[in-house]
Amino acid sequence: MTAAIFANATGIGGAIAVFRMSGSDIARIMRALTGGMPAPRRASLRRLRDGSGATIDHGLVLWFPGPASVTGEDYAECHLHGGRAVAAALTKALIALGARPAEPGEFSRRAFGNGKLDLLQAEGIADLIAAETESQRRLALDQADGAMSASIAAWRNELIGLMARQAALIDFADEDLPPEVERAMLRDVACLHHDITNAIAGGRAAERIREGIEIVVLGAPNAGKSTLVNALAGEDVAIVSEIAGTTRDVIGVRLDLGGVPVRLVDTAGVRLARDEIEAEGVRRAEAAAARADIVLLCAASPDFAAPSVPDNRRVLHVATKADLGGAIPAGSLPVSARTGAGLPALIAAVTGEVAALVARGAGPSLPRPRQITCLRDMAAALERAIGVAEPELRAADFQEAANALARLTGVIGVEDVLDQVFSSFCIGK
Repeated sequence: MTAAIFANATGIGGAIAVFRMSGSDIARIMRALTGGMPAPRRASLRRLRDGSGATIDHGLVLWFPGPASVTGEDYAECHLHGGRAVAAALTKALIALGARPAEPGEFSRRAFGNGKLDLLQAEGIADLIAAETESQRRLALDQADGAMSASIAAWRNELIGLMARQAALIDFADEDLPPEVERAMLRDVACLHHDITNAIAGGRAAERIREGIEIVVLGAPNAGKSTLVNALAGEDVAIVSEIAGTTRDVIGVRLDLGGVPVRLVDTAGVRLARDEIEAEGVRRAEAAAARADIVLLCAASPDFAAPSVPDNRRVLHVATKADLGGAIPAGSLPVSARTGAGLPALIAAVTGEVAALVARGAGPSLPRPRQITCLRDMAAALERAIGVAEPELRAADFQEAANALARLTGVIGVEDVLDQVFSSFCIGK
């Protein structure tokens, strides 16, 4: 038997409050609340009463007998008015009837335990709840809908087949099987390894969608960086002054750029520092540029001098204060944040760079570091299997690959991973 749990899934203070309930004792609790069981899977208008018979509220109730429910257990919902007093009264009544408040993510954890969703789908649900932009929503929805799980199930079937063929080669080692049998198997191992490495490569783009693209604005003091950041953000994020060196620290603002989350970062002017505080600001600016996905390298009219950036960064050269005149350097985008000239072209160029960074292939895209680690472990085991000559060692490598794939979907016990995943959910999920 599983304990009866409940949660207010919609919070307090809205027009409607939805209470979710799950567990083996929910049928008894629903009878006590409503005076009788509603028809399964049909919304019914009922008067809800507490233990003394006093009315709590009138509302809609739904009843889903397990295992054909979202959690795989007996499950019910009460849709009531969203006032604090109503929620408090129903909470008190449920506790008196033996239910307890759910832990964060406990509904989804029970659904996972009862085979209603795998770990990838559960993580997709968590990302869908947290999604702020359209690209994040689409990525999370794909995962929650099981699109990635389907691809991984195909990999699992291929791996099981390889393990079976390898076992046959070991069992019939004395039968002088033709070498083409082993060569064909190794070709299939190489194909599976190729699919996994492609998924790992696509995971970086998916991770950028989930976590956001970091764009750092870099340049010498008084190069118009803060003015440009404010213009792109559409608000006064950074202090703007004619005094060089106004910005001493790293200042960031989150934007939605073409449906992709972006963190736009203003930095201190890069020059030979005049004091300890400015030196720290320059150090932070250079560190931000070194880890950025895109650097907007600003140089102001008339000389358009700019600091250097790491060679492996995507750089857009921006000629700021272009309204003041001066010859625009080749390859630079002329911009005047004061007049707005050149801003649409700069935004279009940045959007194009962002789109290139988050472009995904046709295969599954796994955005979380935990997921990518599982795939890397699987790829490493398959690579070892291709290079080893001893059949028994190759079989052991196949088993390691299978274990890594099982960790990805949560098939094998990884309690610490499960606790971390589900604890990040909200209470009613």
